[in-house]
Amino acid sequence: MIYTCDSCRFLFSRAAEPEQCPDCGKYTVRKATTQEQREYQVRLQGGLAEPAVKEKAKENPYDNPAFFTKYAQMDRSRQGLSAAGEWHALEPLLPPFAGQRVLDLGCGYGWHCRYAADHGAAQVIGTDISRRMLQTAAERNAGEVIEYRCAAMEELSFPNGSFDIVLSSLALHYVYDFAPLVERISRWLRPDGTFLFSVEHPVFTACGSQDWEYDGEGQIRHFPVDRYYSEGSREAVFLGERITKYHRTLTTYLETLLRCGFVLRHVVEPQPPEEMLDLPGMRDELRRPMMLIVSAVRS
Repeated sequence: MIYTCDSCRFLFSRAAEPEQCPDCGKYTVRKATTQEQREYQVRLQGGLAEPAVKEKAKENPYDNPAFFTKYAQMDRSRQGLSAAGEWHALEPLLPPFAGQRVLDLGCGYGWHCRYAADHGAAQVIGTDISRRMLQTAAERNAGEVIEYRCAAMEELSFPNGSFDIVLSSLALHYVYDFAPLVERISRWLRPDGTFLFSVEHPVFTACGSQDWEYDGEGQIRHFPVDRYYSEGSREAVFLGERITKYHRTLTTYLETLLRCGFVLRHVVEPQPPEEMLDLPGMRDELRRPMMLIVSAVRS
């Protein structure tokens, strides 16, 4: 459904009616008129932007030298997929790659691209907005069938039916408007093609701080969940740096997929694997979900 804000004239798409505008924060949202919906579609189709349609800045904290240096020290950055806490839950959901055309949105260091290539993919295109990430990907995870492209996923364009599999790992929560991207992914996939992605869980992104509440002695009390139904930007601190992410509800994630012609296959809230529970702070990750994995097939 397309909505508009009477205060700032912003047009946007959401699966469920929001209470407030994700751009200006005011409670002046209504369903878009037929003409406003046409303007929105013009934007999606690459036509001239109407005055009522604003362009949001693309989030790219990974080209911040201080942030990138800290990110490079994480276990998942140094050791790859086996060090990712969600990998044990994600790997079984991956479709067969042999002979397939694969697109990885927000590919980062290229670990998933390399995995697809190693498992027989015919073509792998990895895209990321960060030049630093892609430089590392080219150094560590190059391959004959792998091509890396520097671009924001919101700005990509491919012919219909270009891919058999579209992947995205922990990147879509940096995207301002989810629905238009999913609509394009649906077109890029062949019928029965797979869209598999992971994001930070809506419970984790809702409040924005992404940190525990502590008592006077510094012990964890609970994890705060607030403003769950108020979708939009959140300022979080990750690796000591302030970055912007976008919160959306579980309903928005799943209903957007259904509205765009996908059939849900799996919805998983991964828990830390047993072998990681002795790592510092890992047992606390059993107290609330941090990630969400969704597998869907284009009907």
